[in-house]
Amino acid sequence: MTDKKKASLTARIVTGMGAGILTGIFLQMLMPDKSDFIIPLYFFDISLRALLIDGFFEVIGQVFISSLQMLVVPLVFVSLICGTCSLKDTTKLGRIGGKAISLYLVTTAIAISFAMFLALLISPGEGVNMTAETTFASREAPSLAQVFIQMFPSNPFAAFAQGNMLQVIIFALLFGIAIALSGKAGERIASLFEDMSTVIMRLVTILMNLAPYGVFCLLAALFTDMSPDIFANLLVYFLVVFFALVIHATVTYSVILKVLTGLNPLVFLRKMRNTVIFAFSTASSNATLPITLETVTKKMGVKNSIASFTVPLGATINMDGTAIMQGVATVFIAQVFNVDLSLSDYLMVILTATLASIGTAGVPGVGLIMLAMVLGQVGLPVEGIGLIIGVDRLLDMTRTAVNVTGDSMVSIVVGKSENQFDESVFNDENAGNKVENIDFQDLDKNQSGD
Repeated sequence: MTDKKKASLTARIVTGMGAGILTGIFLQMLMPDKSDFIIPLYFFDISLRALLIDGFFEVIGQVFISSLQMLVVPLVFVSLICGTCSLKDTTKLGRIGGKAISLYLVTTAIAISFAMFLALLISPGEGVNMTAETTFASREAPSLAQVFIQMFPSNPFAAFAQGNMLQVIIFALLFGIAIALSGKAGERIASLFEDMSTVIMRLVTILMNLAPYGVFCLLAALFTDMSPDIFANLLVYFLVVFFALVIHATVTYSVILKVLTGLNPLVFLRKMRNTVIFAFSTASSNATLPITLETVTKKMGVKNSIASFTVPLGATINMDGTAIMQGVATVFIAQVFNVDLSLSDYLMVILTATLASIGTAGVPGVGLIMLAMVLGQVGLPVEGIGLIIGVDRLLDMTRTAVNVTGDSMVSIVVGKSENQFDESVFNDENAGNKVENIDFQDLDKNQSGD
């Protein structure tokens, strides 16, 4: 029964994606070039775009995303406190953080280097010969010193309200360390946060029931307004980015996992399936964070003391997918505008994108903001972003799937290196299936039984 329900939920999400795409294509046939379709009635006319695209689909899709985003700050805060206060040895916490951050930065540097190499090899922007007519103001990438300064909150409640995840993480770590060092009082507070964690994860489970409907509405709206001409003109760019993303997710992560842990990469990739689908449909590492955390702990076998630290950290600083897009886009825009970049320029792009990824929020579309910063560092016209923005949403979905795969891989490597990893759970194909065994009637029974 458990397997049936698990397959049912997975099938529902995939069905929602497929139905949303087909619905969007059908609506685009009715309303080409973002036009409208009017349904005449006796007393008034109904706008199909206002009713469906800007109405029903927009409302349901955004409510679904908002519901998931609602959980991000409390989940990260509570999970990090639970994980940190369970580590009585504070030196161990520093060791875990050092391993995780090092791995995240290394994989990001590998990602953008490979992407730029592939783009230079294929040259997706050659022959376009465009000239920049408009000067766009771009934000400068923050210095490394500024990144570290901004990590520490002057007002933690402001960090919560603004969703500044780096500051939330720092405050949660400090608060968790204080709990671990506070004796009996700390144990009572730690017990409270453990209960809060259980309640939040139950809320995550409930919201997962809404995933197929939210995914349907998001993709239906997306594919309704996606112009076929954009795909035709940017097909090579799209395929280069997509190919680099797939290779990084399947080959780079698999090689690192095999070399550092000896585990079977195929098992890892199979168990990431549902999380990847969810990440692809939401295009948000933060929105997928609860699902990633469940997968890493329940299906992969990483102890919560490690996963509750590495997964939220990865959702904040691990932006391999975004780095790949930035690498290919930089080369593409340089070729389109006939700008020759030197080796030092390419090295600057790698360094800037890697360090800037530390402060990148895991929300849809943020990669374009970071790309403007990267382009500004090497003197490329920021207006070039307009060339790729049409296909960026679909690529955004793909690179989010890559990001959460990297978060999970690093969590396994760190967990195994710290002996906080259950290999029998990792090798058990049925491990964690009960996470998706969701039934509202069962919830009501459980609540009445308690």
